[in-house]
Amino acid sequence: MSTPARRPSRLPRRQREQRAYMATMVGGAAALVTVVTAILAIAGILGWTLPIIAAIVTAVAWFVFRGAVGRR
Repeated sequence: MSTPARRPSRLPRRQREQRAYMATMVGGAAALVTVVTAILAIAGILGWTLPIIAAIVTAVAWFVFRGAVGRR
């Protein structure tokens, strides 16, 4: 009876580090955009569309980061 080919169960450490770093950079920039545009929206200079989209991007980046550095 032949054994099926084994699949790697997870990404190598280097790829997880790169993914976590990219998520940190994107999440940090999106968080900054969220705060600045939210302040502008509160002041009435800008609408709420951009802060909401930036907040969603921040949340997605946070989940990607947690997935990359989570317990294995």
